[in-house]
Amino acid sequence: MKRLGLKLSLNDPRWGKDNKPQANEGKKPGEGPPDMEQLWRDFNQKLNNLFGQKRPPNNNNDNNGGGDGGGNRPDLAGGIRATAGAIGAVVALIWLASGSFIVQEGQTGVVYTFGKVSHTTGSGFNWRWPYPFQSDETVKVSQMRMVEIGYRGNIKNKQARESLMLTDDENIIDIQFAVQFKLKDPVAWLMNNRDEEDTVRQVAETSIREIVGKNKMDFVLYEGRDKVAFETQQLMQQILDRYASGVLVSSVTLQAVQPPEQVQIAFDDAVKAGQDRERQKNEGQAYANQVIPTARGAASRLLQEAEGYRSMVVENATGNASRFKQVLVEYQKAPGVTRDRMYLDTMQQIFSSASKVMVDAKNGSNLLYLPLDKLIAQAAATDAQATAARAAAAQAAGGSPATSATLPSDLIPSVEVNRLRDPRTRESLRDRESR
Repeated sequence: MKRLGLKLSLNDPRWGKDNKPQANEGKKPGEGPPDMEQLWRDFNQKLNNLFGQKRPPNNNNDNNGGGDGGGNRPDLAGGIRATAGAIGAVVALIWLASGSFIVQEGQTGVVYTFGKVSHTTGSGFNWRWPYPFQSDETVKVSQMRMVEIGYRGNIKNKQARESLMLTDDENIIDIQFAVQFKLKDPVAWLMNNRDEEDTVRQVAETSIREIVGKNKMDFVLYEGRDKVAFETQQLMQQILDRYASGVLVSSVTLQAVQPPEQVQIAFDDAVKAGQDRERQKNEGQAYANQVIPTARGAASRLLQEAEGYRSMVVENATGNASRFKQVLVEYQKAPGVTRDRMYLDTMQQIFSSASKVMVDAKNGSNLLYLPLDKLIAQAAATDAQATAARAAAAQAAGGSPATSATLPSDLIPSVEVNRLRDPRTRESLRDRESR
């Protein structure tokens, strides 16, 4: 039992255990510091197991023959070297991992080698040599950037040094505008500009001052605003390309174009006066556009009426002359017949256009009372009915309606009295000649 290292005493705290000496033997738990040597041995053993190393054999003999002899003592130098190698490997991995970087969509990565641009990278995961060999910087190339000239953030927050400009007619004008741009070359944007946005702002201010200085104030204020913005954009692009700044100007927007505040009231009065003048001119032009065509139409109508009357008179005269020539030819052939025919036609024309009452004065008394107004009205009604009947009969027969009308036979006396006489008839003319 002694050879086996076992003690039969029940009071022995190590009863039934190995008889090897313990560093903390005889000590109660929690008393004294931990065994550092044992901790170091355990740590080295774990490192050896991790890296697959074995403890070298020890040729020294333990004279005491008990406990851990020299053969079980750990190799301190090898453990230190293994620990240093592990720490160095971890540090190397961390150093190499520091060279990785991620470029977001719409961005471009620029890699510097000892401060000089070596190459650019696209979006995604990228790697470079860690510091101090290489460094990287990401640039947003798809983002629309904007600089403000003449104001900051709000139009009311004016910057007078930037907005006040001189026009060609030596007037001062206040212009506030914004420039939108994006990058077309990220390397030029980073390497050729000291202060990128300030460079774009100064170029925009220079360009618009040149354009405004070539135009008059009224042109810039009103009808030429779009042209000024377009020419400013073109001039800015030319200057930025000459500087190789890597900027692409998208648009130039004029936010406010007005006179200085000191003369704003007087300028508004002048503008209102000009607007009133234009309004009155437009009203006068509208009245002229209304009156002149009316007068021209009336003049044209009078000319056409006069031309129609002239044509009518000429045609009537021509027709009368032609008819007279025809009558003359017939009169030369048969003078008596022609004379009687002309007399009958004339009398028919006269009687057809006059109201007549025939009275037999031989058989009557000297006192004669006739209701002439009733007789005339009755005769007119009868004449109208007869005329309508003849017109209907003529239209049914296909002929022309008759135009002459006579009184009924019971109203025709033996004496002819002309109640109405046309002053243009031949009989009236003869009566005037006889008187």
